[in-house]
Amino acid sequence: MPNDQPDDLRPGLNPGGAHGRGRLGSVIRWNPKTGKRHLDELIWGLLPHGTKDPETAPRPINARAETVATHSMFAAAFRDRRAIVPMTVYYQWRTTGGSKQVFAISRRDGEPMAVAGLWEAFRWRSGEITRSYCIITTEPNALVASIHDRMPVVLEKNDWPVWLGEQPGDPSALLRPPAPDILQVRPASAPAATPRRTLR
Repeated sequence: MPNDQPDDLRPGLNPGGAHGRGRLGSVIRWNPKTGKRHLDELIWGLLPHGTKDPETAPRPINARAETVATHSMFAAAFRDRRAIVPMTVYYQWRTTGGSKQVFAISRRDGEPMAVAGLWEAFRWRSGEITRSYCIITTEPNALVASIHDRMPVVLEKNDWPVWLGEQPGDPSALLRPPAPDILQVRPASAPAATPRRTLR
């Protein structure tokens, strides 16, 4: 059952942050019929509703901000089914020479990140519905650029109503990297990266 989640991200977070491709993750969506935001558990890996062969179809966990509005796999969801994915932290690997270092990236103020996402509902022949989602990535800001060439689109609270479709506006204008002073980066141990999100 969905939970009403009108203004805050924190109650919807999985305490262990156990998200990964094919696993359930917390997603905030706006229901135009009720006029409320709802927190639901969806599968990470987008399965568009018009997929012809769902058994073998790719289920992307990311969509690129530069093409999300026009790519055939994402365009309909970008127009009609935008969502917020709460995230306390995500992990990113950097390879230097023969060594690898993982970094934990989070908000500097300690609040969860509100990552831009898309969701879909695919109906199987049996009538069962699979609800899934992906996150949207963009070019990195100055803070993350030395670690990876992509990063999630992190929304500020004032932008949530436009992104979710509650208010008129241009969601494409929100597809930008966050200001460098919003986030912080710290080295992390490799085991810590396993249960939480890693951007690929």
